[in-house]
Formats: sequence, C-alpha cells, structure tokens
Amino acid sequence: MKQETEIFSRNTLYNYITNVFMHFGFSSEHANQSAEVLLAADLRGIDSHGVARLTGYCRLIKSGRINPKPNMKIVRTKGVNFTVDADQAIGLVSAPWAMEEVLKRTEEMGAGFAAISNSNHFGIAGYHAMKALEVNAIGIAMTNASPLVSVSGGKERLLGTNPIAVAIPAMNNDPFVLDMATSAAANGKLQIASRKEEKIPIGWAVSKEGEESEDANVLKSGGSLLPLGSSNNLGLHKGYGLSSWVDIFSGVLSGANFGPWVPPFVSFLNPLDNLPGKGLGHFVGAWSLDGFMEPKEFMERMDTWINRFKGSVPIDEEQPVQVHGESERQEFVRRSANGIPVHQKVIEGLRELGEEINVKLR
Repeated sequence: MKQETEIFSRNTLYNYITNVFMHFGFSSEHANQSAEVLLAADLRGIDSHGVARLTGYCRLIKSGRINPKPNMKIVRTKGVNFTVDADQAIGLVSAPWAMEEVLKRTEEMGAGFAAISNSNHFGIAGYHAMKALEVNAIGIAMTNASPLVSVSGGKERLLGTNPIAVAIPAMNNDPFVLDMATSAAANGKLQIASRKEEKIPIGWAVSKEGEESEDANVLKSGGSLLPLGSSNNLGLHKGYGLSSWVDIFSGVLSGANFGPWVPPFVSFLNPLDNLPGKGLGHFVGAWSLDGFMEPKEFMERMDTWINRFKGSVPIDEEQPVQVHGESERQEFVRRSANGIPVHQKVIEGLRELGEEINVKLR
C-alpha cells in the first residue's frame, strides 16, 4: 500500500521552491525569502500554508496577478506609521520587507506599524510577527484573505479567514506565539481533509443554503466557512468582529481591497470587477519592551506567566496544558531533525509543476 506521505529534507524543498520561483522571474533574494516563509510553516506543522501552496502561487504568477519583479515602496509615513504599495508582490516578500522597516522604527522610536496594499497571500501570519523576536520586541501581523467566510446572520461570503498573529519574547521559555484564523477553521484545513478524503467537523462550514456541512469540498459548491464561534450561541459574533478588525486594518486602512472584493487565492473564485482598492492587504507592527519596563524584567515576568499556565492542573495527566506556540515549536524540533512529511497529492502537484518548467523535485 502506497504511503500517504513522503519525508523530504528542508534543503530539498528549499532548493526546489527557490528554483521554481526563479524560473518565474524572481530574484534569488526574493526566491530565498519566499522559500523561507513557506518552509517555516511546514517545519512548524502548519502543512496548509507551506510547500502545498506553491502551485497556487505559480498559478497567480502565470495569470499576471503576482509581479515577480516588484518595485515596493513606502507611499505615506508619519512617525512610527507608514503605508506600503507592494506593486503586486507576493506577500511572502512584501510583508518581510515592510517588517524590516517596522523594526528599524521600533529600535529608533519604540514602535513601528505598516499597512500594506497591492500585495498577495503572505503565508503564515506567525512568521512575520516572530521577526520581532529577533530584537526582543513584541510583533503583530494580520492579513485579509479570500472571501470565504459568512458573517453573523448572513449567507454571503464577505470575509476571509483573516488570521492574527502575536509573538511575545520570554527569558528562558520559548516565546508566546499566537497564530490563529478568525474563522472556525482555516481553508487550508479543509484542503487537507479533502486530500485525505475525510469529513470536516460540524461547525467549520455551512452549505450554500446555510445548513451545517461535513463536506470538505463544500466551499467549491457555494458554501462558506463560519466565523470563530461557529454559532450565535457560542459567540460567532465575536469571531465576526475579530475578522472585521483584521479586514479594516489590512484592507481599508492600507488602500487594499476589503470584504468580498479581496482578490482570492483559491482557484474556484475569480477576482471581482470595480474594485475599491489595490490587491490584498496586510498589517504588521512591533513594540519595543523598554518603552514599558526593562526588557529583562518583562521577559522574566513572561517566564512566570508561562510557567504558571503550563503548570495548570490538566484534565488528562498524560496531556499537560500548553501555551500558544508550544506545540508548533515541538513540531519544529521534530521536523528539523527528521524531515518534513508531504502528502502524496501535494507531491503529485509539485512534480507536475516541475515537469512543466523543467525543475526537479529531487
């Protein structure tokens, strides 16, 4: 029986990804940056946003929706705040580019915030927020996304999965890293279930008629994801509110598109006409610790916070309580040592792409 996954080394996937992007006209710098973001997802166990997304990015490049040679620039600035026009860059490049400037301002002025327009899908939000950890700062990142999520009381798909990520350093513990969709489940989880031919849990999505669904392909037939909370009784309006916040900061504030006008990443939706903005939007930022207290004191206090929560009495003694980012860090250690498992259907897509452009997977 054929195995469901194969193990690849990080270097094998890194070389393949960079060669693919360079084939499509990326500079080596941008190809390397893009590979780094995708593999950060795979190494942390977020298989929905890693190498599995590569064929989707290539589809957007071939359709002219991603510019391989962007001229990214800051178009407005005041104090710690600035706006970036990414010139249709891939988000794997535009968000790190903006985050570099954010961290410069954080070092000089204590904080930095960038609203980014005219961009595309930027991978896992956690990667961009975690860049602030390199200078012992707190990082935040968010993005709007393909309109696949209905809102409280409605059937229309008006919002994306619109993730939020926050990264906070600690002294001796691993950092606190919250990286979450504001929908009940990310679309990537439906894609994983579809590849495995599995049903999805009730509460993730509804049909076109607004009825609960276990079909992993329900979005392709007009269904929608649900906001975090899944139902009015369980706080769906809160997920709707969080997703709206992300859409406003990423899209309205930056000059990008927002709501149902966000250019979709998924292949079964086409971009709309008469758009109110440019491309897809992100928002990234950082705060220096020393504006609040001595960094050493703060990180020691974070250790106390983390240790207390990890020491919480578990329901199951064999499953201790974890804090956000801990399970991803554990997976990072495992996969860094043992390799990255890639699903056979993803491998098939990568090999087909490789044959098309004469780039070998391995």
